[in-house]
Amino acid sequence: MRGMNESIRQTALQTIQSEAGSIAGLSAFIDASFENAVQAIHSCKGRLVVSGIGKSAIVAQKIVATLNSTGTPSLFMHAADAIHGDLGMIQPQDAVLIISKSGESPEIKVLVPLIKNFGNTLIGMVGNMESYLAAESHIILNTTVSQEACPNNLAPTSSTTAQMVMGDTLAVCLMQLKGFNGDDFARFHPGGNLGKRLYLRVSDLYVHNQQPQVPATAGLKEVIMEITAKRLGVTAVTDENGNVAGIITDGDLRRMLEKSNDLQLVTARDILSPNPKTIEPSLLAVEALDVLRNNDINQLIVAENGKYLGILHIHDLIKEGII
Repeated sequence: MRGMNESIRQTALQTIQSEAGSIAGLSAFIDASFENAVQAIHSCKGRLVVSGIGKSAIVAQKIVATLNSTGTPSLFMHAADAIHGDLGMIQPQDAVLIISKSGESPEIKVLVPLIKNFGNTLIGMVGNMESYLAAESHIILNTTVSQEACPNNLAPTSSTTAQMVMGDTLAVCLMQLKGFNGDDFARFHPGGNLGKRLYLRVSDLYVHNQQPQVPATAGLKEVIMEITAKRLGVTAVTDENGNVAGIITDGDLRRMLEKSNDLQLVTARDILSPNPKTIEPSLLAVEALDVLRNNDINQLIVAENGKYLGILHIHDLIKEGII
């Protein structure tokens, strides 16, 4: 069993090293042709139609998904379906990217002249620079790998990884050219936890909580009753103008009880922690999470221009899937 496990581990490491080497090799292919491909897609008035056959078709679908989510309108067209009616997907202002390791697949050889007859810019992402696809493309993205990670050098492994990385490289370059930022990304990802991390703000969360607060002159009983009634484990201490003067947590109460003998004279002013961490309601919830984590606390006072608005609890972030 031990020998088998060592063999498994060795094979896994060899696979990773092989594919990592193939990715590193792409650096040599980031050249003028790559720049032309990025510029052609960026200046395209229509969409980028991405096509392929076999494993390359699966890679093409992933590249389309990445491009669409980062601001480059794209669609997938299977090379086999294209020559049986799906060519109607291609519009005059579209650019076309065909992905193929060999560049010699029969479907590709049928598809290429049809696209060129349409007058669309044809970009070939190809792993064989002597192939039909390389010769017929207007622009070439070279994804040649020396060998597949497959021990028989047959199953598409390193080659498809190289294609995937080249697609990501295109997407990132196009993002930069478009000035695509976090707000843009949020508009395209409104659903799920990822979307929430990009658009959910403090103001969306704290308003659902009660707003515990006491004046600095409040007695110990009033402080305890406020913390208990509002069920957030904390209360803000405010001045006569509603500005934040401090915060009192359950922990502050326990520490005070350990030190004080005469509880009758204790007021909120004696217990509070001054200069508490606050956050503005307009900030993203993930920014609030950073403040909570960096300061090892569970609650934040929400305030604007010093005015107390409410409490944000770490449980609010957990509930929304931010954590």
